[in-house]
Amino acid sequence: MSDFLPTGIQLTYLVAASLFILGLKKLGSPATARNGNVVAAVGMLLAIVATLLDQQVLNYQMILVGLAIGAGIGAIAAYKVQMTEMPQMVGLLNGLGGAASALIAVAEFWRLIAASEPIPLDVNISILLDVLIGGVTLTGSFIAFAKLQGLISGSPIKLPFQQPLNLLLLAAYIVGSVYLIITPDSLPIFFGVVGVSLVLGIMFVLPIGGGDMPVVISLLNSLSGIAAAAAGFVVMNNMLIIAGALVGASGLILTQIMCKAMNRSLFSVLFGAFGGAVAGGATGATGATGDQTVRSIDAEEGAMMLGYARNVVIVPGYGMAVAQAQHSVRELADQLERMGVDVKYAIHPVAGRMPGHMNVLLAEANVAYTQLYDMDDINPQLETADVALVIGANDVVNPAARTDVNSPIYGMPILEVDRAKQTIVIKRGMSTGFAGVDNELFYKDKTTMLFGGAKDMVSKLVSEVKQL
Repeated sequence: MSDFLPTGIQLTYLVAASLFILGLKKLGSPATARNGNVVAAVGMLLAIVATLLDQQVLNYQMILVGLAIGAGIGAIAAYKVQMTEMPQMVGLLNGLGGAASALIAVAEFWRLIAASEPIPLDVNISILLDVLIGGVTLTGSFIAFAKLQGLISGSPIKLPFQQPLNLLLLAAYIVGSVYLIITPDSLPIFFGVVGVSLVLGIMFVLPIGGGDMPVVISLLNSLSGIAAAAAGFVVMNNMLIIAGALVGASGLILTQIMCKAMNRSLFSVLFGAFGGAVAGGATGATGATGDQTVRSIDAEEGAMMLGYARNVVIVPGYGMAVAQAQHSVRELADQLERMGVDVKYAIHPVAGRMPGHMNVLLAEANVAYTQLYDMDDINPQLETADVALVIGANDVVNPAARTDVNSPIYGMPILEVDRAKQTIVIKRGMSTGFAGVDNELFYKDKTTMLFGGAKDMVSKLVSEVKQL
């Protein structure tokens, strides 16, 4: 039995890793995402059970206490946290993942120093990398959470001499790490390095605006995986290395997809402080801005346009999320379908504040995934759409990205709602989006503005459509 156990553990790890990969593949489609979650969860269960059977695990009581506390907190969060707060929740989970990995490194370093054991060079380097990545992930994720929750400003926050200060902190971390590699027996220096990594995480996310949160969250998710892989090298656990590498790689791929959808490099997202000079624009439901005129309508007129259309494309945006209007939107779509209108939803990759934000909100409102179309699929169909209904989206539908070479968003792929026969935009006022530029869509001849909060206006549209 003693000879079989190590082999059995490694074989179980192999099965678990295979289930992780299969689960990730299934997560690539809304049709199979739920099953993918289950498959990956089964893989994690096998990995945990196999690890608990390892002879190196000595204190099962503390592990069970930790499992009970974590499961309780997770269950409460699952019931209490609204779907509109998922970006914040994901940010917290990323941070806690980084914290767990960093704590493993801290505990292992402390144990080796206390036991007066020599620290192998590879283990020492893994510990120091784990502390850096895990610490940055922890505090960076908490700053992202605070921005999304409105605890601090969502605009880029740049401190005086911030970049030189960041370089100085990074240099301090490198110097401390080199010292610990040469003389790996100084706890004060080690904890100083830990503190520097935590400050670096804060300085890393502060200058990034709320509109870039989809990229930041996916990057922090990747970093939490890389930290877990580094922790696997620290404790020599193959499963932790594999799982961390999968999370890290998938997060990096998603980050690249997000950057491509914004037509920006990762460097410009992280260091460009994009949107820092956002202007308010006109804030009321006025009829003109400068020499550009907008046409506004009321809910009754909007309902007539929607109710007598043959096909309608709904474009949800961050404004819908803030107003928590997804249930009203689905109710409107259901009412239109009863009248024989074909309804589709157009999803931009970076609409909202995390990857898949709109998909999550609409799924929570029981919108069928077959009605959700990504940008590449829906754009060719928009030219034949009778009405495009834009709810709280701004930069992702701005034609300037296609036509104005001087625009800061030029080249960014957008949902081409201006090609529809008619466009209705639900918005509180004429304020600019995250990019800080006017939206040309608002002034198009085929565009009408329905001024007001997303939830209130959609609810009024539902009432008016029912009366047709």
